[in-house]
Amino acid sequence: MTIAVWFVLIGSLLIMMGLRSSILQRFNLTQPLVYLAIGVVLGPTVFDAFHFNPLKEAHLLEVLAEVAVLVSLFIAGMKMPLPFRWREWHTPVRLAFLSMTISVALTAVFAHYVLALPLGAAILLGGILAPTDPVLATEVQVRHVGDKDPLRFTLTSEAGMNDGSAFPFVMLGLALINAPASYELLGTWVLKDVLWSTLSALVVGLVLGRLLAQIVQKQRLLDSGGPLLDDFLGLGLIGVVYGICLALDAWGFIAVFVAAISLRQSELTLAGMDDAPNNKAHTVPESADLTEMPTPHYSPQVSEGSLLFKEPLERLSELVLVLLLGGMLFVDSWSFRAVGLALFLFLVVRPVSVFLGLLGSGTPFRLQMLVGWFGVRGIGSIYYLMFAIVFGLPEDLAVEFIHITLVVIVLSIIIHGLTVRPMILKWWP
Repeated sequence: MTIAVWFVLIGSLLIMMGLRSSILQRFNLTQPLVYLAIGVVLGPTVFDAFHFNPLKEAHLLEVLAEVAVLVSLFIAGMKMPLPFRWREWHTPVRLAFLSMTISVALTAVFAHYVLALPLGAAILLGGILAPTDPVLATEVQVRHVGDKDPLRFTLTSEAGMNDGSAFPFVMLGLALINAPASYELLGTWVLKDVLWSTLSALVVGLVLGRLLAQIVQKQRLLDSGGPLLDDFLGLGLIGVVYGICLALDAWGFIAVFVAAISLRQSELTLAGMDDAPNNKAHTVPESADLTEMPTPHYSPQVSEGSLLFKEPLERLSELVLVLLLGGMLFVDSWSFRAVGLALFLFLVVRPVSVFLGLLGSGTPFRLQMLVGWFGVRGIGSIYYLMFAIVFGLPEDLAVEFIHITLVVIVLSIIIHGLTVRPMILKWWP
């Protein structure tokens, strides 16, 4: 495919999605599902018009997925309707950490005993496939900055945290591939990859988000007539937070999500505003459909202005990466091992890990049921896979993991994409 054809293709897709075709809505087709279908048709599976080799282009794909996840995490954090209070956040926190651990363990057991993978490789695969995705799960994401719907809040905040909480298991799997298990290895892993990397990420995100809000407030007080470039400020915060975390060996994905929450809530606090439940601008009618709701308008803030730029960037990255995903698939990718693991992940691992993780939490059963189904896998898994390959994953394992991961993501896009609207309309008020 020539550059001219690519421009026409992507431009046509953007126009089609911008018009929000009634045909797509009538057949409950999500945007990722449309992108995937086009990528598969143009890729090696059908016409072979283009082929993207993830093994040879691992560095490029790692960067593309990394940027997409960072932007999506920042947007998700900006839309969080509530400051961190345990009463409202205990469900997503338990999902992101406790259910995540159970999910990795169950997947690793299946990979080790059924797929006959070595222990380290099994844990690594569990870490790659465990996180839910904030990029491809747009249908069940928080719609706007005042959306307090429990299902969307739970899924969005869980995805915002578990894209980072999966990292320790990825590092443990890589460590066990390269060295035998020992108390020294596990002790180092707990102290460094679990405690230090997680806690330091939380501190960096909280402090820098709050600091930027204070700097912006002082700048506006000193120069009330000078407009600020909110999109640059938001992107700058992502870069600074993530860069500091890389230098500190902290989990940057968690830090960026926390920084976005900290920035928005700090801005509201400094402006003397809150997200009171009775605020009409934040109320979502019970009869609302699944189309995007308009964003409430506050006084000019970084957290509002930066969303105007980053949401289109998120949609564009989704389009590009899902098209490339279709270009990575071959007919040979669809093995019994890959499909079997995918179905085990969707039908057993996700529901069981959600149920056990929320045991005794008081979370309504209907919410648990829907959360247990909508564990969308996507760009986060691609990033972790490419990270492992660049880190030095043996080629035979890399090839098998590529096939398994692609099949899991594709089936997730298809199954969850086709069921999201009917299930929410039927089961969620």
